[in-house]
Amino acid sequence: MNNIVKERQNEWLPKIEAELDRYTANCGSMHGILLEAMRYSLLDAGKRIRPILALEFCRAAGGNPEDAMPFACGVEMIHTYSLIHDDLPCMDDDDLRRGKPSCHIKFGEANALLAGDALQPLAFETMLSGSKIRPDLTLKAANTLAHACGAAGMVGGQMIDLENEGRHVGLDELRIMDSGKTGAIIKAACVMGVIAAGGSDEMISIAEKYAENVGIAFQITDDILDVTSTAEVLGKPVDSDVGNDKSTYVSLMGLEAARKEAERHTAIAVDAIACLGERAEFLAGFAKMLTNRIK
Repeated sequence: MNNIVKERQNEWLPKIEAELDRYTANCGSMHGILLEAMRYSLLDAGKRIRPILALEFCRAAGGNPEDAMPFACGVEMIHTYSLIHDDLPCMDDDDLRRGKPSCHIKFGEANALLAGDALQPLAFETMLSGSKIRPDLTLKAANTLAHACGAAGMVGGQMIDLENEGRHVGLDELRIMDSGKTGAIIKAACVMGVIAAGGSDEMISIAEKYAENVGIAFQITDDILDVTSTAEVLGKPVDSDVGNDKSTYVSLMGLEAARKEAERHTAIAVDAIACLGERAEFLAGFAKMLTNRIK
């Protein structure tokens, strides 16, 4: 692994964990089991890919990455809520997440549903109340995430995913689905980092191109790992796409072609940030690291 990637991950992971702990410890839950379920799914788990991207794009855009921390925590809360809901019996019906029983297995389906519901507004409360940057930029960041996680982004992509169970779709439709389900939140994280730095429209465009291609490469890699890895390594069930009879990059392209496609999109992402010079070093290494999970 690129040294700078390892160093920055080691720098950020404990800070992100501490901030997520702080925000959820003081969120004023009216019921202990609700707070326990929220924190169970949010804390001490996950690679924190999206918050790290928010923090590092703030740095790359010339800002103080600490200014993006409320946005980084907000996007991780949204991501975690989506995982809780994805695992429910009415959705993907998975009983393992991040190496431990899914929230609904641990706390029951109704409590898991409410834990996800509670994390979503807490994400925006965290961003709006925790931000120390200009109010107009804070609102712009919140609007970016709201758009990305709704019907035009993550939830819309999830709806397409459900509709595609039991039917075979082409690569174009698969990319549309994944640009919402997976890519929209990754893009929002990168763009919010730029916003936190007060970055230019040009810098936002660079972040968007990077994120779009990292998002596709990330999803292709997930599809590959779903058929090549183990539940112990991934911390979640494998062969779930096969079980749900879903079209994937692997089922449509074959394993080797899917690997090459992931590498191609990673290269496009790296090229998109090349104009940033040394400021792109971490982001380039991070993109390659995410794809190298399949090596």
